[in-house]
Amino acid sequence: MAKPDQQEVPEKKAKKEKKGKAEREQASKAENTDENFRYIVRIANTDIDGNRSLMMGIQSIKGVGPRVAAIVARRIGLDPRGKMGNLTEAETEKIEKIVLSYPDYAPSWAVNRQDDIETGEDRHIFGVDLDITNRADVNRMRMIRSYKGLRHEQGHRVRGQRTRSNGRTGLTMGVSRARVQQPGAAAKK
Repeated sequence: MAKPDQQEVPEKKAKKEKKGKAEREQASKAENTDENFRYIVRIANTDIDGNRSLMMGIQSIKGVGPRVAAIVARRIGLDPRGKMGNLTEAETEKIEKIVLSYPDYAPSWAVNRQDDIETGEDRHIFGVDLDITNRADVNRMRMIRSYKGLRHEQGHRVRGQRTRSNGRTGLTMGVSRARVQQPGAAAKK
């Protein structure tokens, strides 16, 4: 009866060795991915966290929303749930090229600057250029003294929101409570 026990021991050792071997392989794979993993990826003058997924990473570029990110990810052919840090330099350059050429293949209703005032063409603006363009638009509205320009100048709501009850700033206005008279205070007067 001692022989079956002796047979079980080598089987357990073999299983442990296989487990250990699998764990070592996973650790070596993790080391390999850590060597190539980039914690900051730069696309279109924007630093993107390498731990973000491809979809969320592309969306962190100013001027790129969920719809544009989905179109870009589909056009690239990469897994949208993959991490940005695992991309190679060639793949990030390909992403940047496709993002910056978005207005070329997007329909006119899907760009953020339709019928540009200066050029008259449909454009899609990214990054710092978007801030500069918005500031220039507001300044132009102020200069021509349009209603929207005046609202911007005065710091009020521009798009027709309520201002009587919402968006109040400064001192609070409200109903003051009536003072309760004490019973002995009226008799003293």
